[in-house]
Amino acid sequence: MTGATFPPLLSKPARKRPLISLTPLIDVVFILLIFFMLASSFLDWRAIDLDAPVQASSAAASTEGALLIEIKPDSIRLAAEPVTLDALAGRIGKRLTVKPDQRVLIKPSEGVPLQRTVDVLDRLKAIGVADMSLIRDGGG
Repeated sequence: MTGATFPPLLSKPARKRPLISLTPLIDVVFILLIFFMLASSFLDWRAIDLDAPVQASSAAASTEGALLIEIKPDSIRLAAEPVTLDALAGRIGKRLTVKPDQRVLIKPSEGVPLQRTVDVLDRLKAIGVADMSLIRDGGG
């Protein structure tokens, strides 16, 4: 059979698979990551308002009638009497019912961790003390 022709193969041309670029997808993921990192807050930031006397003469006048809380490494003292943090909150809370504008002075001793002082300040703020000041030893 010479001269016989075969029909052409009925085949579809090979389709190219579309290439999907991952670069825009990665860009979007990084933009979202940065957005959520900047928009999120992982810590509970709270502000504690404290008043500091401007001059030494006004400091002496402002301590009159104020309650003094001393924070020692081993105890907390209210008017030189050792108290627990809960007892301190109770006693100051009772005093605030009588005198709502009661001034409270907090005097941390040397070597007291800052967190212990902040715990006392937080507790005082939670019971409603509005006028509190940090003071330091007269020697320094």
